[in-house]
Amino acid sequence: MSNTLFDKVWDSHVVKKIENGPDVFFIDRHLVHEVTSPVAFLGLKNRNIPVLYPERTFATADHNTPTINQHLPVADPLSANQLEALEKNAAEHGIPYWGLGHEKNGIVHVIGPENGITLPGATIVCGDSHTSTHGAFGAIAFGIGTSEVEMVLSTQCIMQPKPKSMRININGNLNFAVTPKDVALYIISKLTTSGATGYFVEYAGDVFKNMSMEGRMTVCNLSIEMGARGGMIAPDEKTFEYVKGKEFAPKGEDWDKAMTYWETLYTEEDATFDKELTFDAADIEPMITYGTNPGMGTGISNGIPMAESLEGGVATYKKSLAYMDFNEGEDIKGKQIDFVFLGSCTNGRIEDFRAFASIVKGRKKADNVTAWLVPGSHKVEDAIKQEGILDVLHESGFELREPGCSACLAMNDDKIPAGKYAVSTSNRNFEGRQGPGARTLLASPLVAAAAAVTGKVTDPRELMEMETA
Repeated sequence: MSNTLFDKVWDSHVVKKIENGPDVFFIDRHLVHEVTSPVAFLGLKNRNIPVLYPERTFATADHNTPTINQHLPVADPLSANQLEALEKNAAEHGIPYWGLGHEKNGIVHVIGPENGITLPGATIVCGDSHTSTHGAFGAIAFGIGTSEVEMVLSTQCIMQPKPKSMRININGNLNFAVTPKDVALYIISKLTTSGATGYFVEYAGDVFKNMSMEGRMTVCNLSIEMGARGGMIAPDEKTFEYVKGKEFAPKGEDWDKAMTYWETLYTEEDATFDKELTFDAADIEPMITYGTNPGMGTGISNGIPMAESLEGGVATYKKSLAYMDFNEGEDIKGKQIDFVFLGSCTNGRIEDFRAFASIVKGRKKADNVTAWLVPGSHKVEDAIKQEGILDVLHESGFELREPGCSACLAMNDDKIPAGKYAVSTSNRNFEGRQGPGARTLLASPLVAAAAAVTGKVTDPRELMEMETA
């Protein structure tokens, strides 16, 4: 029987199969942050159980950290308590901890890859749904709940039923100004937010082969938004080149040994999937969402759909548009916006800042826009400065904040006020996700940049065509 990439990685990590039950599944890397870990550590303390493999566990502060004045004490009491608890628990159990001010600090799904913690063929979990990001390396990575965090800390295993498999193929070349974020939003708009429920997705075809590692991370990050347990892309030379030399990656003979295994990580030609879908790259244009879930997205040149043209509940659709104060049939392009957020584990990497800077260079931030530009880590922040991107941003009237999850979710000070519109490069646009009453339009860094300099939803191709004309 021929195996898929998913089968190869999953089956090699099964410690024990339980008849008519879940697999006992070994975890190679466990990423921990301050929000979903305190209760798990308390459970260990109450049962007098140590962390079994602290060297396989990595902790960082990200979700509710401030993104300005990080050298000062954290003002919010709940945030301060959670950060203090994580630092204390990590020290007590000998877990590497990268807190505020540490050179390796950043968003958990940004620092994993950039430090070589994320490796091909690995199994990776974290108490955060967007752990699927790490699947870009041919890893099986998924989010877990607090009780499962405790289980992994104490046993390095998790009880998990094997998901079904799905392959999504996209062949051909992407159109001008279409980014990995647009590819992901396009797929979700086709599948809806529940279309991949119960599946682990492999992305295959020309589009994903041609993507950079950072682009692949963006796509895998958003797998969860179509209901998938996770997503993955087969490792190749780009993957190996990205990983090589990173601090926690294998070295010397260990590297050679790892490569021997990693080069077997691909889906065999006659392997079958439980479900398979194929799309054409030529059909994808820059995307933007107009509703209150990531599946409510459209090409930026299109209007907001009429309810009868969609599958699903009309009442729910109209409720979503009412929250956004949008109407069926209206153009999404030209809508005035108030905030722009560049960042998150979806689009907080250096390539995202390069893309943003390519649009704003030589232009000025619109007066009606508040822009929060937040690097995903200190390493990204350093690269922004070293590459001269910070100078471009400053000349255009933008400021750079300090690393953190920021306005992706209303768990820190960076909240969008009620009724205000934010073009956001993050991953979720649910009601209240960016703040009570906030209205979120998910988009790529190029679309965000175009909105930031025009003050309204703008097709980035119009600005880029002006430059090339």
